This record gives sequence, structure tokens and C-alpha cells, in this order.
Amino acid sequence: MDKILHPLFALLASVTRQELARQVAYLKEENRILRARLPERIVTTPQERARLLKVGRKLGTQLRELMSIASYESFRRWVREKEDGRTKRTNPDKNPTRKPGRPKTPDDIRALVIKIRKESNFGYTRILGELRKLGIHISRQTVKNILVEAGFTPNPEGTDKQDSWDAFLKRHADTLWQCDFLTKPMWTATGVVDLYLLVFLHLGTRRCWISPCTLHPDSAWVSQQAKNFLMEAEDMDLTPKMVMRDNDTKFISQFDMVFKASGAKIKRNTPLSPNLRAHVERFIQSLKHECLDKFMIVAQRHLNHICREWSAHYNSERPHEFCEHLPPACEHPPEPVESIKIRDMVCKTRLGGLLKHYRRRAA
Repeated sequence: MDKILHPLFALLASVTRQELARQVAYLKEENRILRARLPERIVTTPQERARLLKVGRKLGTQLRELMSIASYESFRRWVREKEDGRTKRTNPDKNPTRKPGRPKTPDDIRALVIKIRKESNFGYTRILGELRKLGIHISRQTVKNILVEAGFTPNPEGTDKQDSWDAFLKRHADTLWQCDFLTKPMWTATGVVDLYLLVFLHLGTRRCWISPCTLHPDSAWVSQQAKNFLMEAEDMDLTPKMVMRDNDTKFISQFDMVFKASGAKIKRNTPLSPNLRAHVERFIQSLKHECLDKFMIVAQRHLNHICREWSAHYNSERPHEFCEHLPPACEHPPEPVESIKIRDMVCKTRLGGLLKHYRRRAA
């Protein structure tokens, strides 16, 4: 009988151990998931440590694979302190309610670090030096932590090595123009042909200039439009110091020479990078969607008239978000008013009512 029951009990015990092992494996995996959602450091109270010691001392080295809220070395230290009867020394001169860990940097110092970064765009080491000059002694890592918590990028954008495209555009916006070609189909007796225009956009004010159109954008035409643009820009008091263009073959060497003779620099974009001239590309998109796509061109004078009307509307009448929702050519914003009279507001139109804007009725 014993020969029959002994293997049976052994089998039952083996099944029980396998089941317990599966349960323990599941609980360990669940514990890892829960621990990942907790802070990196968990401070235990003396009562909690006593409970862990009571249960964990019986497991011995198996705790290495089980412990998650503290390391195994910390647990051994708790055991030694328990056996030696030692307790954590406290300094009566210090505040007993003080939280463990390094004290937080004062808010005024944090605000100063952020202020210096915003105004100067200095790196961590340079900000640290400015603070030392003011008698403030904190570490470079503290400066970094303050800026990272405030949402700043790890590297400053104001240095030559970390210069960004946006920073470049902002520095040169007051004297920077972008240009590009625009085409519009024209219906003729022999079929459809393309008319070419040259568009310039000033980044600082968003004012535009559109050239007359042509069927043949040869070197003579392109050079002449560059000269015409320079005269218009001078009249607007927006003489360019830098002109950005792409690598279109229609931009011949004579085009660049006209600007270089006036003291301006030509900045050519890298190939296949239309985003580098996103402002003029966006302007051309607005010109097409809001105006040119509504017309069927039958003559060059027809297209020139439409572009002149659009240019006047865009510069003087159409609000622009970049210009605080005022037209690009608006130099003096109107005084705010508390009340209006509807009858004093009139709608002005161009191009047969396609382009509309509102203004006060003349007194």
C-alpha cells in the first residue's frame, strides 16, 4: 500500500509546487508593473521596515530577486541595525520634520536661472558663471535640472554650433527677403501657355512685391525685375541685406550680381528643401487659393492687373497674424474703441468683390 501512496503524494506535491511557482511568477511580474509606476525612491517608515524584517529575514538570499522598493544591501543594513540595537541619530538643532534628501533650490534662484536663459540663451556653464558673479553658489547640475524642468532644450540655441534656422531668420528678419517664381496658365488661340512672375516677401513686416509677368523669363527679364524690386524696396525703406532663393535655373548669375552690387548677400537654399523658404511658399499658396485660382487668364495685362490689386490688398488691407492681426503696411495701430456704430462700418472690395475688407466710413 505504501508503494502505491508514496508516488501519489509525491505527484500531488509536485503539482502543488508548480502551481505555487506559477502564482509567484505572476505576482512578481505584477509587482514589477506596479513598481514602475511609483517614484524611483520610496522612503519607508520604521514600522514598515519592522514588518519587512519580520517576513523577509526568513527568506535569506532569495530576497535579492524579490525586493523592489529597496535594495538587498539596504535590507541587510536594516538587519544589522536591528541586531546591534542602533537607531538613526538625529540632530536636535535641525528641524525634525524636514523631509529626507537635498533641500529644494529656492524659488527666487530658480526664477533667476530661467530669466537669464530666456534673455541671453546662455548655456549651463555660462549661467553658472553669471550666478557666481552675483554671489549665488549652486552646481552646474542644479542649473541644468532647473532648465530641463522648465521645458528648455538641453542645448542652447544661441551658440554657433547649436544655431537653429528659426534663430537665423529672426536675427535677419528686418533686412531679409525671400523670393520665388510663380506660374499661372494663360489661355491663347494656340493653347495654354505658362506666365511667370517673380515674388518677393519681406520677413520682418510680411510686405510683398510681385513683378510683372512674362512668357520668357530669360536673363534680361530676371535682371530687370531684380533692379525694379530694389527700387521698390528702397521706396518702402526695406532695402535688403540678404535675399534667400532656391536653386531654380532661372536664377542666373546676372540676378545675383544685381543684388551683390547693391551690397546684399544671396543665400541659396540646399536642394530639395522648400521648408527653408516656408514664408514665401505660404504667401504664394495664399495668392493662388484666395485670388489666382478664381480667374482664367486671357492676357498678360489681365494677370498684371490682378497681381497689382492683390499686392495692394495684401500689404494695406488684409490682416496678418504675424503683424498682430493688422495689415503688413500698417505702421500706426488704431486707437481702441469701446463702442461702434454699425452704419459707420463699410465693406470695401477689389477685383469685382473677390477681395473684401472693412473700414470706417469717411467723415
